[in-house]
Amino acid sequence: MTEPDPKSVQDMTAVVQTLLQQMQDKFQTMSDQIIGRIDEMSTRIDDLEKNIADLMTQAGVEEGEGGADSKQPTEAAAQPPE
Repeated sequence: MTEPDPKSVQDMTAVVQTLLQQMQDKFQTMSDQIIGRIDEMSTRIDDLEKNIADLMTQAGVEEGEGGADSKQPTEAAAQPPE
């Protein structure tokens, strides 16, 4: 076997380092975009929760009253069909 040319090894190393840097930059950009979208969704969810609470207050409904979490199945729904 012949020894690889040191110049070609240096060139290959430079190419690989450049590609790795480009990949890291792209991943960083994507990560920043994802975090930005998550922050935006969090803000929108907070606004939605506030609007729902305001609507419930306007309608005279107390929190926990009539919500999906507080619904109990009716007796007929709780029994298996015959």
